[in-house]
Amino acid sequence: MSDLSREPTPSDLETFDAIVLGAGVAGIYQIKRLTDMGLDAVVLEANDDLGGTWFRNRYPGARFDSESYTYGYSWSQELLDEWHWTERFSPQPETLRYLNFVAERFDLRRFMRFGERVASMVWNEEERTWRVTTTAGVVREARWVITGVGVLSVPTLPRIDGVDDFTGVSFHTHAWPADGLDLRDKRVGVIGTGATAIQLIGALAPEVGELTVFQRRPNWSVPLNNSEIDEAEMAEIRSRYEEIFANCAITPGGFEHVADRRGFDALTPEERRETWDRLYDEPGFALLLANFPETFFQSAANRELSNYVADRIRGRLDDPEVAEKLIPRDHGFGMQRLPLETNYFEAYNRPNVHLCDASDAAIERITPTGVQTISGHHELDVIVYATGFDAITGALGRIDIRGVNGQALQDLWEDGPSTYLGALVCGFPNLLMVGGPQSVSGSTNYPRALETAVDWISELLASALNNGHTRLEVSAEGQHWWTQEVEEAQSRMPFGHSSKSWFTGYNSNLEGHGEGEIRHQAYWGGAPRFRTFLEAAAEADYPHIDLR
Repeated sequence: MSDLSREPTPSDLETFDAIVLGAGVAGIYQIKRLTDMGLDAVVLEANDDLGGTWFRNRYPGARFDSESYTYGYSWSQELLDEWHWTERFSPQPETLRYLNFVAERFDLRRFMRFGERVASMVWNEEERTWRVTTTAGVVREARWVITGVGVLSVPTLPRIDGVDDFTGVSFHTHAWPADGLDLRDKRVGVIGTGATAIQLIGALAPEVGELTVFQRRPNWSVPLNNSEIDEAEMAEIRSRYEEIFANCAITPGGFEHVADRRGFDALTPEERRETWDRLYDEPGFALLLANFPETFFQSAANRELSNYVADRIRGRLDDPEVAEKLIPRDHGFGMQRLPLETNYFEAYNRPNVHLCDASDAAIERITPTGVQTISGHHELDVIVYATGFDAITGALGRIDIRGVNGQALQDLWEDGPSTYLGALVCGFPNLLMVGGPQSVSGSTNYPRALETAVDWISELLASALNNGHTRLEVSAEGQHWWTQEVEEAQSRMPFGHSSKSWFTGYNSNLEGHGEGEIRHQAYWGGAPRFRTFLEAAAEADYPHIDLR
């Protein structure tokens, strides 16, 4: 057992040029770039293997809601030529196989250490290094630390009395058993109706004895419209990869879906409905992103679209009362994170599926044998908490990060994060973040954003190394400028400050993340605009960054 009280001697320490935190989608590409640069680098991963989100989230129904071929890496022609996506929206097992294929194809596993959860990081100003300590007491040092810890990697349980009292099986979806779970004839309760729950409920409904869904408030959701990809279609996709990624680069969300510019008011209501009928049946985020821009920015247009989607929901439910409970009243369509679904609404037509809505059956507490609501008790064998994540800042907040003069990053971000381009923080030299707070990674197609971030960070490091610099830090002025840009971009969005969503840092399961406590966590100015800021900084030789 490690003696945590003993200060490690130099002979105890493993030293590296760079340490990467996280072996998910971001970390895999980042370690590829670093080792290609000739740096002695290592990835520390808390899980038992690589994959990040796609290693942990094994629940039934877990899959992309980005088209597979827009989600995969674009940086290797070999990968594009060799990998065959079998479904338009890849399920979790296939995605994990893909990430393992990438790591093996480029021999990246030799740079990865698993089961290494980082507990603390302390900056040494004299040596210009970070001392990184794991929860097991293993200490390493590196000149540079790059985080790729994900935007949705720290699960949150609900603040409900009695969570620890339940004597059956219970877990967060993030901790779904690796060996699966036999739920035949079981009474299962799912708490939550967000994006994860909507995937889960559609998949679980035909597989369990009884399924009770506990809903605090409903979310808008439209069909995923998934399908298989055969050899002929995959060949066609390969032939136009250049076009696919070019389209992703010019759209705000990093998808192929391009907005309809004909003009909302230029069409009749009948023509608009005809357009929406077509988009509703197309794959992915078509109804959200290939729609008229006015539906996102004008209240009357959004109201008409919301009424349309509500009618589609009503048409899929047998029970009109259940349908009305599944239609949101507190926000318009697209004003929060939009889940995509497969047979979600049809699940409630099954006799073994029951909806407990907070409007008439709010949860009072968890009991040893189930869930007590204000209207009665529900006996359960299994409780699944689909209650979301400590989004964007959560994983960094779990690490005690101490910068210049021992300043704690958690203290600095107590009321919300402040960064420079989502990548650097004043007072924390040589710490770089891929997909960090106030980047576009939380608001766009994740791999499209992170590839841009990894490339920019790698080029920044190359510039520092080529010029003999061993320390880089963003100025307070640069950080203030970027945080203002983030705040202004969010204020222009239609959800503004009102969204009860992690879009605005809302999470009722966390102190300080409640309604009205706005946290500017993501950049909502769109991926193309964000990329122009990155490019301008590089072309001007990083004017807001002190390199020495």
